Amino acid sequence: MGRFTYGSAGLLALSLLTACTATTATRQAVKPAAPAVSVAVIPGDRAKDVPTEEPVVVAADAGRLTSVHVSSDQGPLPGVISADGTRWRSNQTARPGTKYTVRTVAVNADGRRKESTSTFTTVKAAQTFDIEYITPNSNDTGTTVGVGMPIMITFDKPITDRVAIERNLTVQSSKPVQGAWHWFDDRHVDFRPTEYWPAYTKVRLDARLAGVRGGEGMYGKRDVRLDFRIGREQITRGTTQNHVLTVRRDGKVVRTMPMSAGQGGAWKFYTTSGIHLAMSREAVTVMTSPGIGPGESGYYQLTVYDTVRISNSGEYVHSAPWSVGAQGNSNVSHGCVNVSPENAKWFLDNTLIGDPIIITGSPRVLEPTNGWGHWQENWKEWLKWSSIKDGPTVGF
Repeated sequence: MGRFTYGSAGLLALSLLTACTATTATRQAVKPAAPAVSVAVIPGDRAKDVPTEEPVVVAADAGRLTSVHVSSDQGPLPGVISADGTRWRSNQTARPGTKYTVRTVAVNADGRRKESTSTFTTVKAAQTFDIEYITPNSNDTGTTVGVGMPIMITFDKPITDRVAIERNLTVQSSKPVQGAWHWFDDRHVDFRPTEYWPAYTKVRLDARLAGVRGGEGMYGKRDVRLDFRIGREQITRGTTQNHVLTVRRDGKVVRTMPMSAGQGGAWKFYTTSGIHLAMSREAVTVMTSPGIGPGESGYYQLTVYDTVRISNSGEYVHSAPWSVGAQGNSNVSHGCVNVSPENAKWFLDNTLIGDPIIITGSPRVLEPTNGWGHWQENWKEWLKWSSIKDGPTVGF
């Protein structure tokens, strides 16, 4: 009797345990599967005449992207996957007339992979444009320049889409500054900071113009990178009234030089007042009278030595042994800044291209377009000719 009762209870317990175990297993078996991941690509598959500036965007729904590769026979199109893995976006411009293949891999919550492939073709270029000339450069200025040095770009064709160009011109510096691009005309765009570059700064320009739209049917031919360095801060100041040039290097006076400036009378014989930059250094320069030809009254042709050019209107700081007696007390030149042979040689040897040379006291003002008169415009005036206004450079 007792054994029968014990056995019944054991069977009941075993029955209950079996029922619970079966229920749990059943629940695990019917757990719903994670939804399949889906991937969308813009531009769509087999799209044609896609603008080169249109970004490629890949988005994953109900999952995340593990890899995205956009390739072509012109090279890959790089991009970045978002932190949550749901989105990828290209970060460079595509090349014109190029077929791209987009290959993606995504996984859902259960780890199931989905691979997809699509293609698109960009619009063809009717013509291309390129950077014709860039300053500073190692040939003309050296790789170390003065604190006033602008970055100056000349294109080989007129640019109408200025916004697209500026967006693809990136300036980086080891000491971040605020700066902006300025269009002087449709072929020339220059960059300068709000104030002079900090001394001893490394600067890099990345002109990522390959495939960038410069105008109707016209696209950039290539990318260009420029690296240069800002040297010590050297600023020279002089006035046509006290006839002395004072050179300060990193804030300390290192040289004072008696000078003679333009004698005036005719407007062209005044030395211009303003913030000039050293544009070139020449051991020998042949100067001719501005606007006067051989045989005309007032014509001259003169060979001078140890010259530093400061404008496009023929102004130099140069050796003038013939005017040493006037240097320090009167103005007798045709517009140049005369100094002694000894001082001219020192100035030539100790000047960097892009050093500011500031002259005051003359009624004739240096125009912003006369040579490198970039600092003649205040910041508000400078920004008037920028398409996307100012922005900080990114340190590196």
